[in-house]
Amino acid sequence: MTAHALQGGFAEAPVQSARAFREILEAMARPGTIRRVAGAEPPAPLSVAAGVALLTLCDPTTGLHLAGGADCPMVRDWVAFHIGAPLVAADVADFAVGSWEALQPVSRFRIGQPDYPDRSATLIVESERLVNHGPALTGPGIETATWLNLPETAAFRANRALFPLGFDCLFTAGDRIAGLPRSTRVEKI
Repeated sequence: MTAHALQGGFAEAPVQSARAFREILEAMARPGTIRRVAGAEPPAPLSVAAGVALLTLCDPTTGLHLAGGADCPMVRDWVAFHIGAPLVAADVADFAVGSWEALQPVSRFRIGQPDYPDRSATLIVESERLVNHGPALTGPGIETATWLNLPETAAFRANRALFPLGFDCLFTAGDRIAGLPRSTRVEKI
């Protein structure tokens, strides 16, 4: 384990994780709304927002899948020290983190079961930027419509068709985070 793995976690975990959880909850309750989070300094290639999400949502009982560039020794050591989440294969992951391309095909992630739709994966999608421009989003938590620069629309439209099953997404870029739950309708561009 490297010395860098010992750094970058929450300095005041109870307070910072409570604030971060509130921001993540707001992002999921109001899809497409871009929120700011702080408190983590994970190793590259993880963003601040992805690190905050991992510190807040993962623990030793939640399986984490690292995809693409996120699956590197620095990130593995950081997760082991700060979170203790077991690193697992995509098909059994509770959470997965990586770029949209690295997370493909998304069909390999759990979508829940009819009697337990909550047993699905949450994808933490690392993006270059988050802006309220792109496909229109409608549905629960959105008054009329909002927009978010999504990497594509087909996968999210197919995911919505599975509702109440499906995966949920958190998009991260720098210190910004936005939610896209499976209940959100994504319109074509």
